[in-house]
Amino acid sequence: MDFELLVKLRKSVRKYEVDKKPDRALIEKCLEAARMAPSACNSQPWSFIIVDDEELVQLVAKECTPLVGKINSFAKTAPVIIVQVIDKTNIQASIGSKMTDRDFNYIDSGLSMGYLCLQAAELGLGTCIMGYFHEDKIKKLLDIPKSRRIGLLCTLGYEKGGQTESAKKRKQPEDMIFYNRYMLREDENKRFDFQGE
Repeated sequence: MDFELLVKLRKSVRKYEVDKKPDRALIEKCLEAARMAPSACNSQPWSFIIVDDEELVQLVAKECTPLVGKINSFAKTAPVIIVQVIDKTNIQASIGSKMTDRDFNYIDSGLSMGYLCLQAAELGLGTCIMGYFHEDKIKKLLDIPKSRRIGLLCTLGYEKGGQTESAKKRKQPEDMIFYNRYMLREDENKRFDFQGE
């Protein structure tokens, strides 16, 4: 698939075909793409848990929603939830994080999830990355040691009604691209609403 088309096709899917679970071979292909993502000092600070047991998916999905509100309530319709575990990093990346005051593990984890989502879209699968979840409860459900953190969660499945391209709400290039130096815009307090991608 043409990369430009793939980037436009990838979106956050929040409605899944409930009775249609992706084959594990397809899921593993998505994780192979995640495995190939770059990381600081090649530290590869990630592991992935494929949650595809129906009962366990529902338990994990429950821990992705707050007591009040509907954030991530769509997760209960996904046949698969991928849980990314942040592993211990190598010494070079750890020193680099301390020197720059940037946690490379989380930057790298985001990159790997991005690769996973692009591969999923190319395979006709939908995904949605989730950053809101009750970490301690999910760690207990999935036997993740206390010494580890969860990076991100990602729902995975077939989009309800089939894979479709949707219009993306994004900043205009002139609002985000600069050459050689950053420049404040006249309306620097402008707010953008990019929900519903």
